[in-house]
Amino acid sequence: MLILRRRPGESIVIGGEIVIKVLEVSGNQIKLGIEAPAHIPVHRLEVLERIRQENLSAARVPSDLENFLLKLKK
Repeated sequence: MLILRRRPGESIVIGGEIVIKVLEVSGNQIKLGIEAPAHIPVHRLEVLERIRQENLSAARVPSDLENFLLKLKK
């Protein structure tokens, strides 16, 4: 993990395409601005984890349907 110190108004660049700028520091919170190309999704980690969980749930075949499909194969 790379650890950097930045002050409000300063930025870092990732891969030449993504710019992360420190907009404000207030107490124990930091406000960041992120500029990225449209083809690169940007999510908060907790939102990304929720999306992954929802996708896993949606991909599961309900047991009733699974049993029905097994009966069709016989």
